[in-house]
This record gives sequence, structure tokens and C-alpha cells, in this order.
Amino acid sequence: MKTLFSFLAFTVVVAAAPPPATVPGIVIDHIPASTGVYVGSPSIAALPTGDYVASHDHFGPKSTEHKSALSAIFRSPDRGKTWKKVSEVQGAFWSTLFVHRGALYLFGTDRHHGNIVIRRSTDGGSTWTAPSVLRGDGEYHCAPVPVLEHAGRLWRGFEWRHPPIAWGVNYRATMLSAPVDADLLNPASWTLADPLPSDRSWNGGDMGAWLEGNAVVTPTGELVDVLRVQTKSPDEKAAIVRVSADGKKMSFDPATGFVNFPGGAKKFTVRFDPQSKLYWSLASIVHERHRANNPGGIRNTLALTCSADLTNWTVRCILLYHPDVKKHGFQYVDWQFEGDGMIAVCRTAYDDGLGGARSAHDANYLTFHRVSNFRRLTMANSVPLYQEAQPLSLRHVPEPKP
Repeated sequence: MKTLFSFLAFTVVVAAAPPPATVPGIVIDHIPASTGVYVGSPSIAALPTGDYVASHDHFGPKSTEHKSALSAIFRSPDRGKTWKKVSEVQGAFWSTLFVHRGALYLFGTDRHHGNIVIRRSTDGGSTWTAPSVLRGDGEYHCAPVPVLEHAGRLWRGFEWRHPPIAWGVNYRATMLSAPVDADLLNPASWTLADPLPSDRSWNGGDMGAWLEGNAVVTPTGELVDVLRVQTKSPDEKAAIVRVSADGKKMSFDPATGFVNFPGGAKKFTVRFDPQSKLYWSLASIVHERHRANNPGGIRNTLALTCSADLTNWTVRCILLYHPDVKKHGFQYVDWQFEGDGMIAVCRTAYDDGLGGARSAHDANYLTFHRVSNFRRLTMANSVPLYQEAQPLSLRHVPEPKP
């Protein structure tokens, strides 16, 4: 299928026609909702050979996410036009693909609230080493967030659930790091920062959780953890947690650490672009026409956003949109810069002729997208905002899941 990210110049309008009948982007994988297994945690990496590798895990009532989660690995030899599954990895969940010194790594947990594990592949994801357990005390949470090289170390965000009950409210923000020349499969190479709890009284009492943090370097050269914030208010936020230079301590000022962040109630990936000197994200924003309480449950609008300082964020262009918020979602997008463009994978909930996705959250597709000339895109390049059957007003939507 042709990617929706090949733009023509047109203004943002409310279109009378219905949205596209076929799923936007190039389909990498499809799992019907009837299986009770859903597509989660997309990640993408570009190999030194030029091939792309993508991954996603399986979650849902018929999956093994709570025992030993399953992740599927796909490779494309033609810049994302076609994809083939090359392996399945048992005991891999919420995992990031990244390339370091010519090798491919898969880095996450072994299950829902599990141990931190890492694997290496030297053949483009077809085969993998046995998992190295970096932290085996369990109860870790994460998402396919960036592995960042900074100050001679590799950094990746995690959360630790303590006490080990409920979702989100007990997540403590932490950062795992190792020297760039270390053996990444050796647990002794890695340093874990002291996990930092959040407080329900923060953000004016609207603080459900922080999670899925991004390792990012500020304009002043300081390493921070930029986290998704679960709120009930429609005003989406991110939290900026500071990381000590030695990677051992986390600190947060609730008076200044929350920033307005379009799409901040859902998982996002943030990366810095040296050419534009801007931070960029592909975020599941809430368009004004869908503005509602519990914004984490609204995932039908994907936007290109940017910031010069990590504090003030601008929506530059709407890339994907569907008027239905219940069973359509573009979420958990992982992406990489590639010249003047971005390559991205998306956890997509969309119509499939088999009843569609179970919900916007419980996606049935993994899709690939290319964002061309992203630095020049404006709102005039946005996709049409298709007409809804009836107007939506500010309302309550169900509490979002992870």
C-alpha cells in the first residue's frame, strides 16, 4: 500500500468525503482482533547495509505478555517497500531496536513488568543471542524509547514499579547507562540510576503516572528523561526529569518540570536534529474537535511536532487522521532521521474487513511510513480532517490503558 506521508500542498480543510478505506502506510504485519492478540511496541532501526529492521510485541488476553512475551522481527531490503518476518523472539517486551558499532540490539523487558534484558544480532535480526538479564529483580516498565549516545555512554529510560501493584501510579523514573565501548551483554557494564517516584499531588493534583521516558540532551548539554504524563485534564503534559552526570541520580522539580506537550498523555519518541537545531516528535495529539478528559485514550490524530528548547512545543503538521476515536488509532510511533526525511513505524488500529481493531488502543496493524522533507512541512501540508457524523464536545472518555 502507498504511504500516506507523500505530501501534496493543500490547506487543512474539513472534508465531506469519508477517510480512506485502506489502512494508511505500508502494512508490515496484521493480526485480526478475533485472535485476542494485539500489535504493540513498534520499533525501527536502519542497518549499516541499508536494510530496515522493525519489531513489535504481542499483547492482549490470548498473548503470553505476563509470562514470557513474544516479539516479531521484520526486515526490509528495499527502503520499506516490502517486509518479511525474519524471526520471533520469546521473552522480549516493550523493546527498542538499535544499532551500535555494526551490531543490532533488542533492548527491553522479558514480559509485562519484568526483568531488563538485552540481545544482540549480527545477521540483521534473523538470529539472536540468548538474553542477557541486566536487572533481574523484576517489575520494570518501558517502551521502545531511544537509546542515546552522550558523554561517552549509552542511555535508555526505564521505570520501576514499586510497590508492585496497579498500573502507572507506582512507576519510578530511572535511567540505565553503559560506556559506549563496554560489552553491552555484560550486566556489570550497566549503571541504573536510583528510581524516582512521582507524587499524586503534583500538577495541581492531576498526576496519574509518568512513564515511557526518553533520554534527551538539553540545549545546555544536560541529560534529562522526558516522560509521558497520564492526566485527566485535556491539557497534555510531559515531565522533564534531570539525570546526574554519573548516571546514578534522578531529580525533579514539580514547580518547573512539567511542560505543555501535544500528545504527552501517550507514548512518544523525541530526538534532536543537529541540522534544524530542533527537537522533533511524532505524537498522538488530541485535535481540538476531540478535546476531552482523559486524553490518553484519544489516539486518532498523528502530528509532527517540534521544539527549540524542550519546553515550548509546536504542532507543525497533521500526518494521519481518522474522525473515529473509538476504534482508530495511530500511536506509539518510533522513528529515525534519514537525510531530509524520517522513517517510522506505527501501532495502527484500523478497518480490516474483519471487524477492525478491538479498540483504538488494541491495534491490529504494524505500519511503515516515510515523512519526506519534514523540516519544511507546515499545517498547509496536513491531511484533510474528514467530516464527523456529529459534533463532539468536551466529554469524558474511558481511562486509557498503557
